[in-house]
This record gives sequence, structure tokens and C-alpha cells, in this order.
Amino acid sequence: MRSPSSSFGLRRHPGARAAPSLLFLLTVALVVTGMVLGYRWSLRSGLADLAALANERLELYASTLETDLARYAHLPSLLALDEDVQALLEAPKDEARRERASLKLARVNVRAGSMLLVVAGPDGEPLAASDRHRGESDAAEVARLAARLAAEAGGEPTEFFASNATDGTTDYTYVQPVRRGGVLRGRIVVRLSLAPLEATWVDLGQRTSSEKLMVVDHNDVVIMSSVPAWKYRMLGSVDVEGLMASGRYAGAALAPLGMSVEGPADNGATLVRVADVQTAGRSLHLAQQRPLLPLAVRLVTLSDPTEVRRQARLAAWGGGAAGGLLGLLAMYLLYRRRALQQLFRARNALQQAHDQLERQVDERTRELRQTNEELKRQIGQRLQAEDELMQAGKLAVLGQMSAGISHEINQPLTALRALSRNTRLLLEAGRTQAVADNLRLIDDMAERMGRITSQLKSFARRGGGAMQVHGPVDLRASLDNVLLLLEHRLRAERVQVAVTVPEGTLVHGEPNRLEQVLLNLLGNALDAMAHVAERRLAVRASREGEGEQARVWLQVADSGAGMTDAQMARLFEPFFTTKPAGQGLGLGLVISSKIVREFGGTLRARRVEGGQGAGMVFEFDLASASKETYV
Repeated sequence: MRSPSSSFGLRRHPGARAAPSLLFLLTVALVVTGMVLGYRWSLRSGLADLAALANERLELYASTLETDLARYAHLPSLLALDEDVQALLEAPKDEARRERASLKLARVNVRAGSMLLVVAGPDGEPLAASDRHRGESDAAEVARLAARLAAEAGGEPTEFFASNATDGTTDYTYVQPVRRGGVLRGRIVVRLSLAPLEATWVDLGQRTSSEKLMVVDHNDVVIMSSVPAWKYRMLGSVDVEGLMASGRYAGAALAPLGMSVEGPADNGATLVRVADVQTAGRSLHLAQQRPLLPLAVRLVTLSDPTEVRRQARLAAWGGGAAGGLLGLLAMYLLYRRRALQQLFRARNALQQAHDQLERQVDERTRELRQTNEELKRQIGQRLQAEDELMQAGKLAVLGQMSAGISHEINQPLTALRALSRNTRLLLEAGRTQAVADNLRLIDDMAERMGRITSQLKSFARRGGGAMQVHGPVDLRASLDNVLLLLEHRLRAERVQVAVTVPEGTLVHGEPNRLEQVLLNLLGNALDAMAHVAERRLAVRASREGEGEQARVWLQVADSGAGMTDAQMARLFEPFFTTKPAGQGLGLGLVISSKIVREFGGTLRARRVEGGQGAGMVFEFDLASASKETYV
């Protein structure tokens, strides 16, 4: 359909075609202006807020540092008044007074929580120290440094920061001269470790997105920082040789930090760029500092303005959107009819897509529900099958040992019958002592038979579907129970057994399942040595690590024929066995590996050193346990 203007042969005015272009240019100009103003306003406001927040935290950090150090400010003066210290300064060469003063310093050091207390003579040599067992070199070094810096301070009480050459931490030292009659008798030196406070700063900086913190001394050297890589970096160009000669930075590798000033910000803050030691890049920070005049240092915080700049970019987009609103509104009115038509079409298409999506979601939900039910059923079947395979493995091992165990029980039964008949004859003859000896032998044999049958019944008992940890398991007791079941076979096959498992070795696990693993490993070792002349079986246990991370390693080594590479590759496959047909199911190592994995360990196999054919070693690790863990 033609428009009315076309029907009457009218032509459009050129301004009608230029109007959209002018509106578009106007909209672009408003967007650019709004973005610039929004970015600048948001950046300035955000930096001001960030500076205010960082200033509050800077005051908190400064107060914390001053408070921690002020707690020990009185300690040198109190030590100077101590009777043992005064007596030592009166007779500095008296060894008995040195020992008494050192003991007194050690007790005070423990109670006060300081790092080192030293009583030094006028020449800076230590007379007594709180930690003489660590060696007098530390005390001498601290005392000489304190004497030199005290002399630079005119002999007055002084305090200073210094690096610890042993571990690279920063210490704080108080020096108190002791005078009698105007004559310098000695000095009291109190050294404090700032490592705990610095570790708190480092941990806080790693766990949160808070600002980075530095303590800079009067030489422009960073002596403390929440960023370990910044420690002992220089903010300016300083004479490194002169600083090292001062003795304050022993063991420290001084190097420039690489900080450059970008420009000022509000609230006394400064924008700086700092070189990243790890990435070799330069990141922008908002720097603020607060001088701590009593400590002759200044506290510097570097806040990350990334979030502020991100908010500024968002504000720029918002300003651009607001600036282009009028132009967009004009363009909207111009194209209102076309936009409405597109809106209706889009709404209809969206509704159709929404309906189709809901149908697909419903269908997919039903499929997932069915798949989930099927997966649960398969998991249940798998757990049941694993439980039955474990029980079958137990019964298979018991079946292989049945002949030997029957022989073990028949021998005591035969002896019991003979001893019983003999006892009746002895009783009739009135030989009571011989009767008592026979009864004691009968009791020992009955006790042995009871242990064997009790262990068989405990081992054959079906375990639960999931691993149940009832408490710490005595590894040596479990091994002894397994060796009792295999005793007849070890004796019949003349196997040399070497057990190196300390008594009272406790591990996390469940006794019955742990014994099943040991019985499988020992039984396999005996089978592997069936056709060799020299049969040696070694069981060793060792402990690695300390505390909650401690592990106990158990090794079962045999002198059998070993395995080939092809057999080693399939060792833990279900139903794979190297034994003749009818003598193994191929499930023992699979079940043992699963049990050890549920205990939190790993079962491994390797050849004995010496190459193929020199025997095998099976080993696994379990978490070490203690009785206190389960109290």
C-alpha cells in the first residue's frame, strides 16, 4: 500500500531524512559527555571514600603496633632495679652471679613473652642472657649492636628496629643504661619479636581484600610488611653499604622496591605504582602514611583502587546512558510505530520460545528423574555385589586354610583325649601333682583351640556395606591374629617370618576389614613362595610425619618368584590371578585395595630391589591414630 504522499506524487523534505542523523550525532555527544563526567565524579568520590576507610584502618594498625611495643617499655627499668642484676653489675666476673642473673632473666622472659633479655657490660659484652643454651653469639651480637646505637644516642635510653639474621624477621630492641654514681655500669637489653604481629598482617592480607601494610624506618627501608616480598626493600636510592654497616639489617638483601608516584588524591593520599616482584608488572595503589614519631618509623598503607575504578567505569556507563536518554527518547518517538510492531513480534516469539522451553525442561526433568532412580538402583546393586565379593573372598581364603586349621585343631583334640585318659589313671593312683600338670596342659590346649575358633568366627563375620571406624586399631594385634590363622601353614612350609611392627602402633580403620587385608597379602606371599627353596616373609611398619598428618606405612615382602611387567600391569584387575585354576578367585587384591582406599590410604606393589624374579613388596599407608583422638 502506498502512502498518501506517494499517491499525490509528493516528495519528502530533505530535512526529514537528515533528522535521524542529527538525532544520532546528538545522542553520541550526550553519551560521551555523560561517560566522562560520570567516570570522573565516581572515581574522585570512590578514592575519597577509600582514603577515608584506609585512614581509619591506618590508625587502628598504628595503635596496635604502639600498644604491643608499649607493653614492654617498662621492662628494662624494672630489670635494672632487680637485686640479682645489680649484684652482677657490681661483680661482672662472678660466675655464680652470672648464673643467678641468667636464671632470673629466663623466668622474666617467659612471663613477659619477650624474645631475649641481656645484661651487658659497659663495653657491650653480654654478662647474662635469658637464653644461654641457644649460644652466647646471639646475645653478644644483640648487646654489641645495642651498645653502638646507644652510644650514637648519647648514652641515653634508646629503642630501635633491627632484622634478625637467623630467620629474617624484624625485632624491636629496648636499651636501658644502668649508672651508679654517674658511672655507666652496664646496659639492660630487651629484644622483642615482631614476627607474630607481622604474621597476623600477612594472614589478614591473604584472607581478605584489605589494603597492604608497610612499616618504613627513617632510612626508607621497609622493615615490616603484610607482603613478604616487600620486606627489606628500599623506597628511595639509599647507600646500601652504609645501611649494612649500621648493623640494623644483618642477613637482609636490600633492594629497591620500585615505587613511583602517579599523583595526589584526596585526604592526603597519593596514587603510586609498585613493581610486583612475582609478575614483574606495576600495579596502581592508593598510598597513605602515618608517622610514628616515638618509634622513628612511618606506617604506610597501599589500598587497591581496582574496585573503585570498576565502579567508576560502571558510573561512566551510567552517565553515558543518562546522557543519551534524551536522544534515545527522541529516536524512540520517531520510530515508535516501528518499535511497537517489533515489540509485538518479539513478544510473540518470546512467548513461543518460553512455552517450548518449558516443555523441554519438563521432558528433561522426567528423563533426569528416571536416570537418577536407575543410578540409585545400580549403586545399590554395586554395593551389594561388592559386599558379597568381599565375603566370598573371605570364605575363599578360609576354604584354602580349612585343611591346615583342621589339622591344628585335631592335634590338640588327640592330645586332649590322651591326656584325659592318662589323668584318670594318675588320679586313681593318687598322683595329684601329675594330674595337675596334665590339667594345665589340657587348659593350655583348650585356650589355643578357643583362640583359633574365635579368630575364625571374627574373620568370617560379614561386615557392613560401608566402612565403619570404631576407633584406633592396634596394627600389631591385628597382625598377630592373622599370623595365628596362618601359623599351621607357616610351620608346615618352613617359612622364615620377620616381623618389625612396634607394639601399640595405632591406625585409623576397622579391625575385621584390616585383618582381611593382612590375610590376603600374607596368603598371597605364601602362595608366591610355594615353589622356591628359601622362603622368607618380612612384615615391617614405619611412621612418617608428626601430629595429625602422621602416616603409618606397612610393607609385606616375600622371596617368591616375583611378577612380569605384564602381570604387574593387570595386578589390581578383578578376577585376574597368577595362581593355578581352582586356587584363587582374583578378588583378594581388588578387595584389599578397596578397603585400604576407604581407610584413606593406597595399596601399591613393587618388585624387591634386584629386578624381576627377586620377590615382591606390597605396601599401604594408613593415618596414624591415638587413643586420645577418640576420647
